[in-house]
Amino acid sequence: MDAAVPTLRALLSRPGLKLRLLSEGLPPDSLDRPLRWVHSSDLPDPTPFLADDLVLLTTGAQLAATPAAPYVARLAARGVLGLGFGAGVHREDPPDDLVNACAAHGIPLFEVPYGTPFIAVARAHAEAIAAAAYARRTWALEAQRALAIAALRGLDAALTELSRRLQTGVTMFDAAGALVHTHPASATGGELAAHAAALLARGATASETIEHEDTAYTLFTLGRTGRLRGVIGIAAAALDPEARTVVTSVIAMAGLALEQGEQLSRQRRLLDAEVLTLLRGGAAAAAARVRALPSPPVVIAVADAPAAASAQWWATRAPAALVTESDDRVVMLLPASAAAALDAYADALAVRVGVSERVPYDGVERARAQAFAAERRPGAGVQRYAASGIRHLLGGDDARLAAETRLAPLRAADPGLVDTLRVWLEHDARIEQAADALGIHRHTLRARIAQASSLLGADLAAFPARAELWTMLQALE
Repeated sequence: MDAAVPTLRALLSRPGLKLRLLSEGLPPDSLDRPLRWVHSSDLPDPTPFLADDLVLLTTGAQLAATPAAPYVARLAARGVLGLGFGAGVHREDPPDDLVNACAAHGIPLFEVPYGTPFIAVARAHAEAIAAAAYARRTWALEAQRALAIAALRGLDAALTELSRRLQTGVTMFDAAGALVHTHPASATGGELAAHAAALLARGATASETIEHEDTAYTLFTLGRTGRLRGVIGIAAAALDPEARTVVTSVIAMAGLALEQGEQLSRQRRLLDAEVLTLLRGGAAAAAARVRALPSPPVVIAVADAPAAASAQWWATRAPAALVTESDDRVVMLLPASAAAALDAYADALAVRVGVSERVPYDGVERARAQAFAAERRPGAGVQRYAASGIRHLLGGDDARLAAETRLAPLRAADPGLVDTLRVWLEHDARIEQAADALGIHRHTLRARIAQASSLLGADLAAFPARAELWTMLQALE
């Protein structure tokens, strides 16, 4: 992105002009600031007619009646970057008070020899400005051509090429504010995520310049208002028109690529849903003809997570995985070998995940039901069906409420009756052993069991009634 920016140093170095710097001990950057124009005037106070950041040429005619100190002070206040003295017109050398005043205000003073017309100096600088503008336009055209070629290799390649052309760091964040690209590798990226997330949260297309660790960054949103796709960050506080044009073309390219990528992902998920329907129906051979399938055994995972983010997360970790949507949940068919990555998936997306047992393809329908059942279990993170057995199904609020309602007559008649029945069942309904455990007589225990049977309206001598009673006691726990 480097181009020869017209400066006073560049003007003084033009050999045909034969300009000679007279000032000594100047501030370090006094010759290297961008120089907008060269103007000439012998007015005692030309400042009302001057623009910013220019060099003024004078023959010194006004200095015969105008003190040099206030004259130079006015030039300095106006932002004049240099003063050229035309030698040999009124005097051969600039007066000492002019030299001293320029030194006091840090304004470079240089000599324009008698044989160099002022118009030649102005024209030389105008040519330098035109050459720099042409170089920048040429750079922009070459950069856009290179970016178009890089885009054929993908968005990452285009962003890397943009970084090379701008000669600065380029980062990209996705729609969730996560860092997805940075070049060069040492470029700051992750620390800008909070700023990118804040920009995305506004929901409108925008750009913003921020300061981070003594470096300025310009952030640009991708996509349109209401459907932002991400943020691109450029490690630069300001971009000239040509650089901004190049960045804008990349932003448009990235937005289009992300939009197309989302549409393709959506179509892929619809296709995966049809494939999963075939697998649930036992038509694994037909499903395999539609798309490549993970090698069995497989697991089904269910999560309350964004389908697009889930598909993106598994794209590189399990490329053959099926990612679909069903019942406001994302349903994923994964190779059993990828199940170990589910904990990282749950952490990354901050969701609870239900996971089935490992099954062959003829067990997909059962596995899907297992995954939904596991996902409904209380708790965070990954809930694996294989580790749950059947007793956890009694732990829901509905089962507990039903048990409390059914056993309420026992508690009302005798608060200790429920505990008596629990001990009795824990001893396999054996009167002698249960009575000993309770520290009561066996006849007392029989009487209490008969009382419970009457209150429940159930014959606790029969196994089905005992099984129901045990189930209710488990639900209470």
